[in-house]
Amino acid sequence: MIEKGVSTLSALFMRLPVLRFAVPLVLGCTFWLSSAPGAEAQVTAFRQAVAETAARDEDIAAFYRARSFEGLWAGDDAGAMARRNALLAAFDDATLHGLPSSRYDVNALVAQLRAARTPAERGVMDVTLTKLFLQYAQDVQSGILDPSRVVSDIKRDAPVRDRLEILQTFERGNPTAVLRSLPPSSPEYTRLMREKLNLERMIQEGGWGPVVNANSLEAGDSGAAVIQLRNRLIAMGFMKRSATPTYDADLVEAVRRFQTSHGLAIDGEAGQGTLREINVTMEQRLRSVIVAMERERWTNIPRGERHIWVNLTDFTAAIVDNDRVTFSTRSVIGANNSDRRSPEFSDMMEFMVINPSWYVPRSIITKEYLPQLQRNPGAVSHLEITDRNGRRVNRGAVNFASYNARNFPFSMRQPPSRANALGLVKFMFPNRYNIYLHDTPAKSLFGREVRAFSHGCIRLNDPFDFAYALLAKQTADPEGFFKSQLNTGRESRVNLEQPVPVHLVYRTAFTNVTGSLQFRRDIYGRDAAIWDALAREGVAVRAVQG
Repeated sequence: MIEKGVSTLSALFMRLPVLRFAVPLVLGCTFWLSSAPGAEAQVTAFRQAVAETAARDEDIAAFYRARSFEGLWAGDDAGAMARRNALLAAFDDATLHGLPSSRYDVNALVAQLRAARTPAERGVMDVTLTKLFLQYAQDVQSGILDPSRVVSDIKRDAPVRDRLEILQTFERGNPTAVLRSLPPSSPEYTRLMREKLNLERMIQEGGWGPVVNANSLEAGDSGAAVIQLRNRLIAMGFMKRSATPTYDADLVEAVRRFQTSHGLAIDGEAGQGTLREINVTMEQRLRSVIVAMERERWTNIPRGERHIWVNLTDFTAAIVDNDRVTFSTRSVIGANNSDRRSPEFSDMMEFMVINPSWYVPRSIITKEYLPQLQRNPGAVSHLEITDRNGRRVNRGAVNFASYNARNFPFSMRQPPSRANALGLVKFMFPNRYNIYLHDTPAKSLFGREVRAFSHGCIRLNDPFDFAYALLAKQTADPEGFFKSQLNTGRESRVNLEQPVPVHLVYRTAFTNVTGSLQFRRDIYGRDAAIWDALAREGVAVRAVQG
């Protein structure tokens, strides 16, 4: 299909005069150039159409103006032909990136070009191809969607590149090489793309087979549901081929492997939660991968040789050095309430506070604590109430019933202690959302499978070890230094000599260090919203021949 499209497009544009004249054009004026009779009028009509069509887009107009409104794609010279062929090949592969096939339909594009018979119509089509090239560049490089418009808690802008610079790079460079350089270069994007193709082939071949019809299964069980479980785990690649009708030791280990790769409690039993994940369709998993590829385009930026990667759906926080995880710990994230979900954004960690005070956010004071104080002035006695000058207020002298959420004039603070809501250390990357990483006295929550309980901040299971790993870059004895500050009992700030980028992300599909595909639950429903938005743009799940 692609060969036919390329040859047709080349033939169409070869009918145009080869434009090798650097002739300045003022819109509405006449070209003056030495050429064969009739050619001058064709060139004039072509360039006039290019100028008028390009004028609707500032970047495109500037680009064509700099080349005297010569066509980028028109002509039978080697450069124009290479650009056309490379563009058509990229469009033909657009669905590999999870882009809308209808937006880059080669056959439809060739039909449009065939219908462009006059030089003026072909001038319009030259600009049309340029617009499509820029649309493709943005889609594959920065994403199809505007993240925050789809989900308001995604507090990041897609990294949109300079359009004029992209055009100039394409004009000067090797067309195929430039187009191949546009998608994210991260190993994760490449692996997700590979897994997308694998899932598409498997869908074509029939998928994972029938779902498991059972509420729960455990070791020793037998029967039709166990066989369904066995066959599905074999098809998924978690178990070698077997004919056993019994939930035996091999099946227990296969379930454990499945649970590990899906972020579930690892017990080898196929309970309701595990079976619910096992029965998720291959098409649903493919959607998650396509969404993850779009999300990877949104974070198509340098992440830092050393950076902190917090995957909200995985309930983990990791330190990554040169693309290798060097430290990881369990985390607790924001509860699934409209005002408590953890946002997604990137920032720079600058310092840690050892023995921190907790300055209670205004939203918590007015929504949670003020009603308690109105019922009982002695409530939440572990918190100090302070005035605007930081002076402690005598609770007995305040009529809390006279205040509401709008006019409550006081602040609240919890002094440093082991019982402090922030624990004994917090890690600061100052941001407008008042989100940070911190310790917590509520250690039992880290044993839960789903760990969404906080007001939005990220709680760490191993905060001291996390601190040691960060401090190891600036002191020979990070543990000794940390403990010396901790043992004073006083609040102290420790700056990071080299600030570390922090990325709060949300990936329900990702690969681990061995490259195997992992899935997590869409706890906030964000990926479902993203998929719906992608589908509205024309992205679709498809099956391909192996």
